[in-house]
Amino acid sequence: MEGSAASARITSETLKNLLDYSSDEIFIFNRDKQIIYVNSACEKNYGLKKEDLLGKYSHELFEQEYWSTSIYPEVYQEKKPVFMIQTTNTGTELLTQAIPVLNENKEVEMVITTARELKYYQLHTQTKGSDISIDQEEDIISHSEKFRNILSFSKRVATSSSTILIQGESGTGKGVLANYIHNVSHRKNESFLTINCAAIPEELLESELFGYVKGAFTGANPSGKMGLLETANNGTVFLDEIGDISLSLQAKLLPAIQDKEFIPVGGNKKRKVNIRIIAATNRDLSKLVESGEFREDLYYRLHVIDITIPPLRERKEDIAPLTHHLLQKFNQEYETNKIISDECLNVLSDYSWPGNIRQLESLIERLVITSDTIIDVADLPETFHHNNQLNSQFKEPKTMDEAIDTTRKHMIRKSFKKYKSTRKVVEDLQVSQTTASRLIRKYCSDFR
Repeated sequence: MEGSAASARITSETLKNLLDYSSDEIFIFNRDKQIIYVNSACEKNYGLKKEDLLGKYSHELFEQEYWSTSIYPEVYQEKKPVFMIQTTNTGTELLTQAIPVLNENKEVEMVITTARELKYYQLHTQTKGSDISIDQEEDIISHSEKFRNILSFSKRVATSSSTILIQGESGTGKGVLANYIHNVSHRKNESFLTINCAAIPEELLESELFGYVKGAFTGANPSGKMGLLETANNGTVFLDEIGDISLSLQAKLLPAIQDKEFIPVGGNKKRKVNIRIIAATNRDLSKLVESGEFREDLYYRLHVIDITIPPLRERKEDIAPLTHHLLQKFNQEYETNKIISDECLNVLSDYSWPGNIRQLESLIERLVITSDTIIDVADLPETFHHNNQLNSQFKEPKTMDEAIDTTRKHMIRKSFKKYKSTRKVVEDLQVSQTTASRLIRKYCSDFR
């Protein structure tokens, strides 16, 4: 037991190597604000090697403009965790969290800082006169009558500036629909701002949404900062995962949605914006209202126009076109030319898709990377092989002829996929050239 416990211990060197695999930047400062550890992510964010940073002091990096706002004065002074958005010298925006480690005398012994690229909101403005097609329903892949009706309804309500609430399971395409509504509205040449409310720490979300005035808090930009809502003036703001924000922030968000007014953090004067609000959630807001987790007045303010996107399992006719669309996308991305067999496509069409379109997209990318030229049932992950729908593809035959035919089909497809040669199939299955050619024509037409 002692030997196995010793072998399970992780040395400090091994731990450092493991941390280098993290996509998040990790810094550790000592009590003197000197860097005593940094992982390899710093090379991507600052263009510096680890050895260039070790031993440096936080004020040196700030003075050399490696980041625009320093988080360290506040964390060492307040002795509590601090969140902040920083811009590095390479132009990368980071969501940074600094956590102080206190000794027995309640003094800062060290500060552990983690930072990741700021990917929770996107802001882009389409310039007037753009030749990009923004009023094409063909841009959204769907053969489902149910979803096409949703698109038609969305196009009608896009002409107004009313608030829209999009509901649906995770991965159903709520963000895609919100973007579509913006692109067919009169705001199509203005900003479309996406904010993932669940991804931003509560301590940071208010100042990011509403901005802050000069001197609002320690470590703030000396000249203040414009909030995201004001940045998107005249455009559309998409508040994704709205059901995850706290009650206190819900109260502050209500005037912004109802009257398009807000007060910046630390300020006392209202600011007004002309924005269209689209909110989305995968949670049942009505149940959250009943449990007291969501404000009733905000719920009804969001619920002016309600759109519910059905899950992919209720849009079976969309699975095949989406699969082919994604196959084309990833073939182009990975410079391949993979195709999918009819049998495999049938299995995908019968699957329940708990992760919806997002799950389908991840699967197709995986299959394009890992499969041979023809993507077949055998290439699917174990989840699909244990799925009840998959079992129905190979139901017990009712007659001897049906059993023989099913076995023959399975063997010929497996062999031809492996060897891609009639001659080698003849050798593999020990059948005549004539029989092999006939069976390949009958069962493998989608492979050729």
